[in-house]
Amino acid sequence: DWYPWGDEAFARARAEHKPILLSVGYSACHWCHVMERESFENDATASLMNELFINVKVDREERPDVDHIYMSAVQLLTGRGGWPMTMFLTPDGKPFYGGTYYPPEDRHGMPGFPRVLQAIAQAWNERPDDVERSVSEIHERLVQLEGQRPTDDIPGVAALLAAAAQLARAHDEDYGGIGTAPKFPNTGVYDVFLRAEVRGSDRRYTDMTLFTLRKMAEGGIYDQLGGGFHRYSVDQRWLVPHFEKMLYDNAQLVPLYVAAHQISGDAFYARIARQTLDYVVRELRDPAGGFWSTQDADSEGEEGKFFVWHLDELTEHLGAESAELAARYWDVTPEGNFEGHNILHVTLSVPQLAGLFRRDLADVELLLAEARATLFAAREQRIKPGLDSKVLTSWNGLMISAFARAADVLGDAGYVRVATDALDFIARELQRGDRLLSTWKDGVAKLNGYLDDYVFVAAAAVDLFEATQQRRHLDHAVQLMDSALAHFWDADAGGFFFTSDDHEALIVRSKPAFDGSIPSGNSVAALTLLRLAHYLDRADYRERAEAVLRLFAQPLDSQPFAFANLLAAVDFHADGPREIAVVGDPTAPATAALLAQLRATYVPNRTLWVLDPSDPTPRPALLEGKHAVDGRPTVYVCHRMTCSAPATRWEDVAPLLR
Repeated sequence: DWYPWGDEAFARARAEHKPILLSVGYSACHWCHVMERESFENDATASLMNELFINVKVDREERPDVDHIYMSAVQLLTGRGGWPMTMFLTPDGKPFYGGTYYPPEDRHGMPGFPRVLQAIAQAWNERPDDVERSVSEIHERLVQLEGQRPTDDIPGVAALLAAAAQLARAHDEDYGGIGTAPKFPNTGVYDVFLRAEVRGSDRRYTDMTLFTLRKMAEGGIYDQLGGGFHRYSVDQRWLVPHFEKMLYDNAQLVPLYVAAHQISGDAFYARIARQTLDYVVRELRDPAGGFWSTQDADSEGEEGKFFVWHLDELTEHLGAESAELAARYWDVTPEGNFEGHNILHVTLSVPQLAGLFRRDLADVELLLAEARATLFAAREQRIKPGLDSKVLTSWNGLMISAFARAADVLGDAGYVRVATDALDFIARELQRGDRLLSTWKDGVAKLNGYLDDYVFVAAAAVDLFEATQQRRHLDHAVQLMDSALAHFWDADAGGFFFTSDDHEALIVRSKPAFDGSIPSGNSVAALTLLRLAHYLDRADYRERAEAVLRLFAQPLDSQPFAFANLLAAVDFHADGPREIAVVGDPTAPATAALLAQLRATYVPNRTLWVLDPSDPTPRPALLEGKHAVDGRPTVYVCHRMTCSAPATRWEDVAPLLR
């Protein structure tokens, strides 16, 4: 008898003096569905739950505020976390016991769920002093977790380089990635590596990044037919994924592949970025303009069934000759590489394949492209995995940034349209004045916005401004950051709370700093404030960003893996951006060519203004006195309060960006 999180459930718990059983999960969570089938849909177990508890079900993606608090409690209790999360609370919402997945009966040293239910109920009724002691201890530690105090110092480039060196020690030289198994994309770590090379001129950081991105894109974690990345790999080789595809993973990976293309000049990385964005447009884009959340791992009750193949299926669809070549390329064998099935992954390069089959390289490339299209079309006839079609504001901010970054570097006007439509969708459907709602589905927006909603969308608006030079996007970013400062800022210790000052009161007001599957809201806020401070000469924004960096300086130094995204803000603050001004008619071919070269260059910290000399709009301070030389498009690069001489040739501009 599930209740949503809210007053009704807590009032009934108080009236009947029963504890609350809180179950937190999400639609693409495989083990959430397993526990649902094994326990929640079992008549005997459900009766026990309804008799002994008030049961509350929460979607962690809609209520990350609730999820964060009780996940912290689970980790305090058990030393680990995950979903499904199963917590037992007092009628005022304070946790006293919990865990994650429980099997339907005793198994592998884990107690069965019915036994857990009876033991918890017995403790609640017969040992209230023990329960109260547990409540007090957990609550005190939860409050302590949010009690970070600022230091006097702001971390600098040395912190970035030290973090990169420490993280590099965990790099897997055989398969790429961090650690062994399971393996997650860890996009923030590779952003740190790319920045560290710029600061320290150590080529190994780029080598590790390019190697990892190639291994991932050739692995089973990447959908070789449809594009897009699955959640993570359960093995060291990136072969066997958890098959769900999350909007946020793909949103964070696209800019990294775009940066890899900028650095290497290798079209492979741009192709992976494009295929991923194509997947999002095809499978996760709502007709209204926003992006849906998740494609499930399961179809027809089996994890990964939609994505795997048998060798005879390749022969059926491709014919014997093409199937033999495609099977060798994607490692499709009679015995399979995953539970008797085959997960497509790349086992050798196209030139190696051409040499092995003694075929012309161009012919092999064409054959593989045709095989990919044919197999994709055949797969489209299968029953597709489930889809979570809710639109989350924060995740949409991440994906808008991905399309904007790709448009900026790859020059694709279609990506600009997709990003603009999505940002306009948020403004139209999820924004009320300067306030945001957090989720939308089937035309209905609801739930007070969280910090991530404001700062991820503000960052996306800055990214879209840089791609389009439309001032309205910069104004939108300012509006949202001002609202975040008004409603989320901690005037005592600095930093941003996760919930606003008019949010529902929870047992603690959290201030999450660690990166998880998405970046920390505080890290994105700090970087966005610094970017806007340079664009608009806002000293107040810079001061607030510095307060965030001071607040988390100490844990950043000791736990760089958890603060990888904050290190981007550290880097931006320490070195300052290359402030680039291009003066010239934006529609002229010469200006477009110069801009394309600028945009194709990896500059981790930059601002970009494009000024049309004929535009009468008042100029930002950076652009005062800057003119086109002899009527030609002209570039000015400023750094640390010093501006270069005007440059009209790329060979003169390029050194200014390093």
